[in-house]
Amino acid sequence: MPDLSVPSAKFARRVYIIAAIYGFLAVPALYFTGAPDPHRLLYFAFAGIALVFQGVFLVIARDPLKHAAFVPLTVFEKISFGIPALAFWSEGQAGDDMALGGAVDLLFAGLFLIVWLKLRKAA
Repeated sequence: MPDLSVPSAKFARRVYIIAAIYGFLAVPALYFTGAPDPHRLLYFAFAGIALVFQGVFLVIARDPLKHAAFVPLTVFEKISFGIPALAFWSEGQAGDDMALGGAVDLLFAGLFLIVWLKLRKAA
């Protein structure tokens, strides 16, 4: 049974459950949008990998102290979309919806970073 008596573990659990719920609601919409024709395969592969990470978030949420080593990877997962999305948007090469998604991902990247720092102190 996971130890959720540690405040940092409770915080981590909440953050990762919220992130997974958001992802499971937002990412499938990518399959129903007009993917750019020459890059359809990469677009749908990105969506698939993003969905896989929602499962990773749920695994981390189940026992944050046990899976703390994966937390830095989740920070990189979020910034790998957030930064390019906002950069492309600022150049007029991405829509407002992608910018919003990028901003949300950067918010989660920040929360995941806080989780990582709190879990390191608890260890």
